[in-house]
Amino acid sequence: MTEQFDVIVIGGGPGGYVGAIRAAQLGLKTACVEARDTLGGTCLNVGCIPSKVLLESSEKFHDAAHEFSKHGIEVKPSLNLKTMMARKDEVVSSFTKGIEGLFKKNKVTHLKGFGTITGKNEVSVNGTKYAAKNIVIATGSEVTPLPGITIDEEKIVSSTGALKLPAVPKKLVIIGAGVIGLELGSVWGRLGAKVEVIEYLDRITPGIDNEVAKAFQKILEKQGFTFHLSKKVTGAKTTKAGVELSVEDAAGGNATTVSADVVLVAVGRRAYTDRLGLENVGITRDNRGRIEVNAHLQTSVPNIYAIGDVIQGAMLAHKAEEEGVMVAEIIAGQKPHINYDAIPGVVYTWPEVATVGKTEEELKAAGVAYKVGKFPFMANSRARGAGTPEGFVKMLADAKTDRLLGCHIIGAQAGTMIHEICVAMEFGASSEDIARTCHAHPTLSEAVKEAALNVDSRAIHI
Repeated sequence: MTEQFDVIVIGGGPGGYVGAIRAAQLGLKTACVEARDTLGGTCLNVGCIPSKVLLESSEKFHDAAHEFSKHGIEVKPSLNLKTMMARKDEVVSSFTKGIEGLFKKNKVTHLKGFGTITGKNEVSVNGTKYAAKNIVIATGSEVTPLPGITIDEEKIVSSTGALKLPAVPKKLVIIGAGVIGLELGSVWGRLGAKVEVIEYLDRITPGIDNEVAKAFQKILEKQGFTFHLSKKVTGAKTTKAGVELSVEDAAGGNATTVSADVVLVAVGRRAYTDRLGLENVGITRDNRGRIEVNAHLQTSVPNIYAIGDVIQGAMLAHKAEEEGVMVAEIIAGQKPHINYDAIPGVVYTWPEVATVGKTEEELKAAGVAYKVGKFPFMANSRARGAGTPEGFVKMLADAKTDRLLGCHIIGAQAGTMIHEICVAMEFGASSEDIARTCHAHPTLSEAVKEAALNVDSRAIHI
């Protein structure tokens, strides 16, 4: 007899496994299908977590080599890359096993294999069919290929290959100046690689507030990054020495060659929606392959939902998690909601870049009247004392109501500080609410308060 479930989630990444656990908590008989040998999806296995482990390790190495002496600590570090990589693998392994434990604790059935929708209430996993009252598609995304470039994960690598290079390359060329490329470039740059970035657009980190992006680029250049903006790669040839890239202006012309020991292709990710059997039930996709859903995350088949990277919106693990919880609660008869304007984004470089809400460019395009409050970390006592004075806090508020519309931070611990604004925006707070809230001294978070004060041109320490 075919085993029956209330919910079958296809995909064991952040959105999928979190949604499955929440559904089980709500008393729904739940299964989660995962094609990988381990749970956690791209984020845990070859994305968010291993990259952050290497970012932390490489930052410690860099600080020991270049920053400790400023604090009166004299050391001469040597790099043991094998140990660094082993620690990364150990952290990832412990978390994947941890999710397996959470599944057992919450009585979520783990179905190992590739899941295909064979009917509106049926999922096939490696040929075995399971029945489900509801199906949730949470298959995430995959690396976007670049025409004319063949990724071999040795000399020409994706983010997956960049997380397991056997040696520090003398020269690393990154195609794409987005979050993934800059984070991995930071890892290998700190460990000794010369890093060059080729970007099709005339700026780095598209989607981030332009003023922050410009400041970010200048800081990275001081760290040794070289940027080639408004350029495109038209071909790649591997040699015994490395890789030869054919590069020209984005608009065409001025062809040149750029050499590298290793090339990282980081031009983005695309929704993974192939081979899922969507055509079997008539689920529609847009022109970018993303599954179309309504406000309740239902596909064109009402009992089949889709979340995370396979639908429109930011490709962020925490966004997928929130959507997984939301779908589970909707299926259970609750009425949850997600405020997409209060979902933060973080770049885990040094310094960190964190953002939530609208950028200045978006507000201008929408014709919204707004006020700006900024405060530099150079004027923050904790930042100066810690030797991390780079960056600033930028707050945007409605010119009439003072309601917070967005906040953008570049500086130490930006990814932690942004959540004060997320909570404030979730409750519809104004910049005045932040400005009137007492912040402990001396802390980096005082810069957030001062930026809020400066929305009304009354910052104290500048």
